[in-house]
Amino acid sequence: MTDLTTPVTSDGPNGRLAVTRPAISFEFFPPKTEEMERNLWETINRLAPLDPKFVSVTYGAGGSTRERTHSTIARILKETSLLPAAHLTCVGASRGEIDEIVDRYHEVGVRHIVALRGDPVGGIGTPYSSHPEGYQSSADLVAGIKKRHADIEVSVSAYPEKHPEARDFDADIDTLQAKVDAGATRAITQVFFDNDLYFRYLDRVRARGIDIPIVPGIMPMHNFKQARNFVTRTGTTVPDWFAAKFEGLDEDAETRKLVAATVAAGQVQKLAKHGVDTFHFYTMNRADLVFAISHLLGIRAKSDQKAA
Repeated sequence: MTDLTTPVTSDGPNGRLAVTRPAISFEFFPPKTEEMERNLWETINRLAPLDPKFVSVTYGAGGSTRERTHSTIARILKETSLLPAAHLTCVGASRGEIDEIVDRYHEVGVRHIVALRGDPVGGIGTPYSSHPEGYQSSADLVAGIKKRHADIEVSVSAYPEKHPEARDFDADIDTLQAKVDAGATRAITQVFFDNDLYFRYLDRVRARGIDIPIVPGIMPMHNFKQARNFVTRTGTTVPDWFAAKFEGLDEDAETRKLVAATVAAGQVQKLAKHGVDTFHFYTMNRADLVFAISHLLGIRAKSDQKAA
């Protein structure tokens, strides 16, 4: 049985084992209503003392959340000591529009962008077409950001089960290589639930000579049925053994939360025991499960951390 309270260790002085603190980061999405705004900032207040490496804020399809993403990022910079990373996509905008957004972020103090191609305007599963005057790929977007502001760090996406539109793994890793060549220094993975998928992907990436961090993206399943529908549309496999853990809990939210925390904590603990020391959590703007999982990783809140 996995001991979920065992801290990650490494060789310390005099050959003894020293406890190491995993690096963590969190993803939020921009709120649509005043109630969602309050909920987001309660979540940020709860998670900020865990001292994440950065927090990212998503960007809707076709730039639909552009202003809300920007205002959330600006408020994080103004009211907290967190380092925000702004998501940015190529979809539905010209190069000039995207460049202006990048300049605005740089002006307010953003020094980290998560650069993505973005989903098709018609939704996942529909054909993708780039803006005729826009960046044609995520690698082009990375290069454009670095050309305008070399001091902006750029993270990109990675796919342990390959991107749904990729011909095969070789083609998918070609795309990752292009993003690295353009200036990306970190990749954050799509959600996965079988750790073997992550490690096999990592082997493929390293075999190609790509040495940037490949940070596992972890999603605690607050609402299993809803989350499963979303992640499977983006190409993530939900194993039968995983689904079985949530059977009979559709109307039992409290037990579902306990199961979700246990399953996700087990996943990250097993990753940590195999040497993974950095995790990115898709919070869904909720703090409870992510806070609990971080605690089980040995991460403790810093009482002097400034939050909103």
